[in-house]
Amino acid sequence: MSSASLSPVLKQATPVVVDHASGSWIHGTDGRRYLDFTTGIGVTSTGHCHPDVVAAAQEQCAKIIHAQYTTVMHQPLLRLTEKLGEHLPDGIDSVFYANSGSEAVEAAVRLARMATRRQYIVTVQRGFHGRTVAAASLTSAGTKFSAGFGPLMAGVATTPFPDALRLGLSEDEAVDYALKEFDYLLGTRIHPDELAAVLIEPVLGDGGYLAVPPAYLAGLRERTRRHGALLVLDEVQAGVGRTGRFWGHQHTDGLVPDVIITAKGIASGFPISAIAAPEAIMAKAWPGSQGGTYGGNAVAAAAGVATLEVIEREGLVENARVRGAQLLDGLRAGLDGVDEICDIRGTGLMLAVEFGDPMANAGSPDSAEAVRLAGAVQRACIDEDLLTLTCGPIGAIVRIIPPLTVTADEVATGTERFIRAVERVVGG
Repeated sequence: MSSASLSPVLKQATPVVVDHASGSWIHGTDGRRYLDFTTGIGVTSTGHCHPDVVAAAQEQCAKIIHAQYTTVMHQPLLRLTEKLGEHLPDGIDSVFYANSGSEAVEAAVRLARMATRRQYIVTVQRGFHGRTVAAASLTSAGTKFSAGFGPLMAGVATTPFPDALRLGLSEDEAVDYALKEFDYLLGTRIHPDELAAVLIEPVLGDGGYLAVPPAYLAGLRERTRRHGALLVLDEVQAGVGRTGRFWGHQHTDGLVPDVIITAKGIASGFPISAIAAPEAIMAKAWPGSQGGTYGGNAVAAAAGVATLEVIEREGLVENARVRGAQLLDGLRAGLDGVDEICDIRGTGLMLAVEFGDPMANAGSPDSAEAVRLAGAVQRACIDEDLLTLTCGPIGAIVRIIPPLTVTADEVATGTERFIRAVERVVGG
């Protein structure tokens, strides 16, 4: 009898096999209890198996599981649209649902090209937008996401990110540099009349958990308006309360994008994603260009409604802000003076600890050592019963992503465990 196994290319970040999970904790089949500061890469926003989300999914499963939404409509999707609309900026009032962040990104790009009748999409260096062909073509968070299956989608250009740390500049200087480079791109590579959209994450995800300076987002907003292009914000990881605001772009006062992309934490682990735009823009999508067999699944939509209700009722956006500040302060205090660390940063409950020289080129001895350190710390965290992940273009960053429900005691415990892990690694 033949047998099957998972693809050998799939590599787990931890050796944990889950038995069950609740809140911030994963119980492994090894009998250990792990503090989960990965949340399935920012997905289990209300913690593992929040009772309200579980109840909503169970109830919906007994009614209808798959109600294909271009064939028949179902109530959970209507309710989710209503609840999501309470958090969307004024004027953004039309929603299309898909399954994953990558699929939503591709839907947004398709919409932008159809609505403007232009071809070029500009993305920002170190951005991550997915692994499918078009989404990977828009991604520059690391070569592993787009290497080996080219040619990639045409009509994409990348502009520098205002990375003050890597550039060795102040934030204002980095913003000025990056905006000038964007203008230079429009003068040398892409005619403004062919620019369909600028696509950017308000806080970089896989690219390194770097918050986009508000002045840079404001500068892109002004330029897209001036040139008749759309500003598309990829809120897949930063949205739904993760940064201490409901949307990551809300840290830039007064900013209203043309299209918002959301997924991950919107349904606490059930697969659903969406793009939202003004109806006048959404209506410019060509007939038949939006759809999908599983998009807007009834059970996922019911979980999404329950998730948004829990976030509101339990004050989880504010909790993300407060607990994120506690965690950031604790890490900075406990790791002060560790020479191997070049930066400790965070926006709400998106935190990162970066190792090595941020200006070292990939493949250099300095970058190799930074990657080694980050990997060693991430593995040492497992020994401390704390789950974290690495990220960044070369993998020299450890990212910390607690659920929005995380408590002060859990943050204190996680901080202590992380500090011990770093001390074990840098101390030999």
